[in-house]
Amino acid sequence: MSQQIHAGSSVSHTSFLDLWREKNDQLVRQAKVVQDTRLSLRRQQLAQDTLEGLRKLLWGLQGLPATVPVLPLELTVTCNFIILRVSLAQGFTEDLAQDIQRSLKRVLETQEHLEPRLQQGLRELWDSVLHASSLLPELLSALHLLAGLQAALWLSTDHLGDLAMLLQTLNGSQGRTSEDLLLLFKSWNPPVEKSDGPLTLQNAQSLRAVLLTAFAYQQGLQELITGSLPRALRNLHEAASGLCTRPVLVQVYTALGTCLRKMENPQRALLYLIEALKVGTDCSLPLLEASRLYRQLGDTSAELESLELLVEALSVTRSSKSPQLLIEAELLLPQPDQASPLHCVTPSQAKHLLASRCLQIGREEDAAEHYLDLLALLLDGSEPRFSLLPCPPGPCVPEVFLETAAALIQAGRAQDAFTVCEELLNRASSLLPKMSQLREGARKGSKELPYCQLWVSATHLLQGQAWVHLKAPKEAVSEFSRCLELLFCTTPEDKEQGAGFNYEQGCSSEVALQQLRVAALISRGLVWVASDQDTKALKDFLLSVQIFPGSRDASYYLLQTLRRLDRKDDATALWQRLEAQTELTQKEATRSLPLYLETYLSWIHPTDCETFLEEFRTSLLEPHDQ
Repeated sequence: MSQQIHAGSSVSHTSFLDLWREKNDQLVRQAKVVQDTRLSLRRQQLAQDTLEGLRKLLWGLQGLPATVPVLPLELTVTCNFIILRVSLAQGFTEDLAQDIQRSLKRVLETQEHLEPRLQQGLRELWDSVLHASSLLPELLSALHLLAGLQAALWLSTDHLGDLAMLLQTLNGSQGRTSEDLLLLFKSWNPPVEKSDGPLTLQNAQSLRAVLLTAFAYQQGLQELITGSLPRALRNLHEAASGLCTRPVLVQVYTALGTCLRKMENPQRALLYLIEALKVGTDCSLPLLEASRLYRQLGDTSAELESLELLVEALSVTRSSKSPQLLIEAELLLPQPDQASPLHCVTPSQAKHLLASRCLQIGREEDAAEHYLDLLALLLDGSEPRFSLLPCPPGPCVPEVFLETAAALIQAGRAQDAFTVCEELLNRASSLLPKMSQLREGARKGSKELPYCQLWVSATHLLQGQAWVHLKAPKEAVSEFSRCLELLFCTTPEDKEQGAGFNYEQGCSSEVALQQLRVAALISRGLVWVASDQDTKALKDFLLSVQIFPGSRDASYYLLQTLRRLDRKDDATALWQRLEAQTELTQKEATRSLPLYLETYLSWIHPTDCETFLEEFRTSLLEPHDQ
């Protein structure tokens, strides 16, 4: 009688497994149908229903005693559940480790001599399970798929040591280190799924290919950042030949282009960028890299065309493609940070790149229009209205105002420049302390004065130059004097506080402050010279040389003025110092200045400096009457 009951229980157990196996297969087929559904809301609901079905099925299987006949289906359902959950969440979460851990413990429960110990972590559990798998060939295929999911979790969370151990155990090798991860991935050969086994959303071979691609790309990108270019090239080639979705392939080709550009192989770099443009619908990354490549080659027209196309590409709103209900390489890759060559710019940053390049190469009218478009973009509410911090890779908003004003002045649009300057002054006025506080702070040597003081000073400097363009010397002198009054009440910011300047490019507020003072003094001195007031000009030029003895421009204007005032001995002494001085000091001091200031200094740079110095040298050699 008891044998009949046992037989009946076994038949019932088997019939339940058959039903659950059919349920798993049905849910997998449903997920694949969901993938082809175009309506996003309907698709999301069906996918969630499928996930809930797998969850309930898993609960049912885990309610049975852990036995070898049950576990192949249970492990497969676990894998399907994890794959669908990760793809819907578009990323791995740490709590998935609990699902994997529970499955491993269930496997060990089938082996009396290998029951899991309470303190065993995932690493130890995997070591025990994979060593026991030789005794359980029925579980081998499902265990390799589960191991692939564990590898994906560890790769995405940067647990590379644990990942290396897992791959070593899967491959039956213990002698390799984590440096051999790529080789370990290549050596891993998951068993082929049985045709009569339960259906899976993604098999172990496909998951291995995704992992190999993601790791090769991740390593290649890291080596590209650190400068190990030959190794980066090898790994990126490996990633390009792997299982890539179109978006990842665009990134890989762009990274290859970057690597080859840095290796001074521009023709091959260009070929990869062209391939990237052919492959993907989002062209922003390869276009940004193309602009860098053409700039390196000195092809200005092609560089600007790339930037124009980049601005256009970023302005197009694309419908986001529904992710596959699979684990793909994108899910295993971290978002590129700002140090990464694959960190794409925002629309405003792209517009700034285009505007600033036009300003730098002398396309004044284009620069002015692009800057005005950029200001409109920044101030329409989609970007921060008044950011006091830099927005890498571009400047902060106040500096964009200053660059815009400089571009307008250079384009001969002084009145428009006044409008931009007034807008900046209105926005900055609430941040400025009263002048008495400034003077008191300067007297005490305070370094806590707001760095926006430099922006306000620069605004008055630009307004002064705009008045010069309009041939209004009185107003120009007034603006330059106001600029100097503010500047001489300002002390340099600490590096941490002076966020208004490009520290990543090597410019500090102290350097900017020095150059602003020199620029304002020279500018006011030039107005005095034009008004035949050489005595006043002499004072400004002399003070500018005292502030920055390495400024050849200031020394040149001082020398000219001394000569006009017939102060021959002083002029000769200054000329001798100039002869001994190289241009290196001035170039180093003006390196990496904010673009508006760099542009301004180019306006007051004397074009006939060397000719004048040569004439002065000749005059000294000529005999004079006693």
